[in-house]
Amino acid sequence: MKSNSLDKKELDPLHIQAETYIRQLIEKEEYKAGKLLPTEVELAKMLNISRNTLRQAINKLVYEGLLLRKRGHGTRVVRKGIVGGIKNWLSFSQEMKMLGIEVKNFELHIRYTDAPTEISNFFMLEEKENTKCLLMERVRGNTSYPFVYFVSYFNPDIPLSSDENFRRPLYEILEKDFGVIVKTSKEEVYARLAGDLVAQKLEIKATDPILVRKRFVYDDKGRPIEYNIGYYRADSFTYTIEAER
Repeated sequence: MKSNSLDKKELDPLHIQAETYIRQLIEKEEYKAGKLLPTEVELAKMLNISRNTLRQAINKLVYEGLLLRKRGHGTRVVRKGIVGGIKNWLSFSQEMKMLGIEVKNFELHIRYTDAPTEISNFFMLEEKENTKCLLMERVRGNTSYPFVYFVSYFNPDIPLSSDENFRRPLYEILEKDFGVIVKTSKEEVYARLAGDLVAQKLEIKATDPILVRKRFVYDDKGRPIEYNIGYYRADSFTYTIEAER
């Protein structure tokens, strides 16, 4: 096996150099495709460092969600997924662009419908009789498989219609076509089993876990704009929280 000994005269500690090397290694297509990384013994020998030093580097990448380590099986690259969080509120298109993921739309359905009670309360429609909301359902993913099923209801005060070109980013349509500037998103994230409908949409089993991400979206005037529910494959979505003291 080819040696890639680290430079012990470098200013960066050896575990940082090892981390950099592994980051470069896991970008190779063979590892992205599921090939196991070399064992700790092999990697330590290749880099001419101790296993404890190597383990520091690997633990950091496991903690970041880039590597998955299973006892008795080895270490492999975690399939690249969506990263969301309270300091990272972006539209789906923006999130995917930042991650370098090419988006594929698997399904798009648009219709007008009566709003369920929870949505009606969110848009304060109680006093508006016979008011229907635009409902948009989308199944989206990368070029290989779908990983999110979105259900969005929109404030009926915004004259969105099924004639819009929804291949454009949604918040771009709202701002450029309707003068609606989206500013705030309040979110709820929780886990559950997929169930039959979501499983069919995401090509998984009904008993597989999913993450549900509810977004309550407001414009710059505090008006409720969108009630969005995203059902994510649990193997393709990581939610991060960053707190400062």
